[in-house]
Amino acid sequence: MSDAQPLPPAPPPRRKAASKRFTKAEVEEVFARFQARDPEPKGELESVNTFTLLVAVVLSAQATDAGVNKATRALFAIADTPAKMLALGEEQVSDYIKTIGLFRTKAKNVIGLSRMLVELHGGEVPDDRAALEALPGVGRKTANVVLNIAFGHPTIAVDTHIFRIGNRTGLAPGKTVDAVEKELNRIIPAKYMLHAHHWLILHGRYVCKARKPDCAICLINDLCRYPDKTIA
Repeated sequence: MSDAQPLPPAPPPRRKAASKRFTKAEVEEVFARFQARDPEPKGELESVNTFTLLVAVVLSAQATDAGVNKATRALFAIADTPAKMLALGEEQVSDYIKTIGLFRTKAKNVIGLSRMLVELHGGEVPDDRAALEALPGVGRKTANVVLNIAFGHPTIAVDTHIFRIGNRTGLAPGKTVDAVEKELNRIIPAKYMLHAHHWLILHGRYVCKARKPDCAICLINDLCRYPDKTIA
């Protein structure tokens, strides 16, 4: 009689793990749904022209759109051009925006960018990324917003909402804002690019919220990779 032990049964073949990346068809479906619900999304910052849009976006850093709108309504009523803003001066601008966080630094930036627009660009906001990013208080995100809204460029302005959505849903994971922006630019079909950042920002602000996403009303909850959905 042999002392050999019977071999254990062979393990079942491993199932291929589900892809964490969205397929092209899934990305198309995500943005088709956003478009169907809101074909012409709008930003929530109030402005009267391209210059005041630029100022509003600069002021919105680490502040809510509602808070910026409340502060800028009176400011833009009397200073809606770079020349008028310069004439107002840093101290008076500070008084108008003192309810906004970092208002003194932001007032200095508003006066600085107004001066540069007058001296270098004839009082006009340039339709050029490098020229925009050379202005005080203007980074890549601010430039992207202005290029998109004012000039119709298909840019993605990655704020905290879009960064969260890109990583939480699995749509465009990335460790940095630039990485998420690069991935979104890579995967989003061209026909959706003009409005994509508005759809994502509004989705993050009102549905895919930071503390507790409202998955029950989410348009894309069946596509989202987030494992801890709040649907009962």
